[in-house]
Amino acid sequence: MPIFNVTQENYTISANLTIIGEDLLIVVTGGTNPHIGGVVTLTKNDAPYSFAFPSHDGRKHKDNYIGEHIAGIIQPCLPGNCTITTGVHVNQITKAQIAASKPMAINLGRQIQAWLTEHPVAAQKPKYYQSYENPR
Repeated sequence: MPIFNVTQENYTISANLTIIGEDLLIVVTGGTNPHIGGVVTLTKNDAPYSFAFPSHDGRKHKDNYIGEHIAGIIQPCLPGNCTITTGVHVNQITKAQIAASKPMAINLGRQIQAWLTEHPVAAQKPKYYQSYENPR
């Protein structure tokens, strides 16, 4: 599956896109210590829901901020459900590196959006029993 990268202020953020049926799993990692710090879930028509895991020092991770920016860009072209995990840690991060995270997330979102536009997801539709049918 495709991998998207952006480098700015001496660190890189990557987004690995996995297609599961009509659904998308996007794993965003980067910096010196990749991890899972936040999760954003959404559909084309449902607002993103964001969750932040506790960090090692007891505060909440702020990585979901990156996922929320990506979600806002790709939402109109989603084929199904989407889950974005985010985990970017830069040791001794600078203010400039923190400021760069938003344009980096926007860049990744635009890369993913362009890829989805050029490669429409085509999955077989699931089949369900009708109200008058039962499993055999």
